Amino acid sequence: MPEEILLDIDEAARRLGMGRSFTYALVLRGDIPSVKLGRSRRVVVAGLEEYVRDRLQEAEGQDSG
Repeated sequence: MPEEILLDIDEAARRLGMGRSFTYALVLRGDIPSVKLGRSRRVVVAGLEEYVRDRLQEAEGQDSG
């Protein structure tokens, strides 16, 4: 089965372990890249992974500082 490259907000929220509303707010702020397809908004998986990597780097920087 091919790997997904776009997720709906609920799927992205589940992957992050966050609530749907918080995830949607991150998307609308532009923190997590997304595309609008018709009336639907889809989260770009690569962007979601990058968001998590960035948060991990920030946390590591705070731990060592």
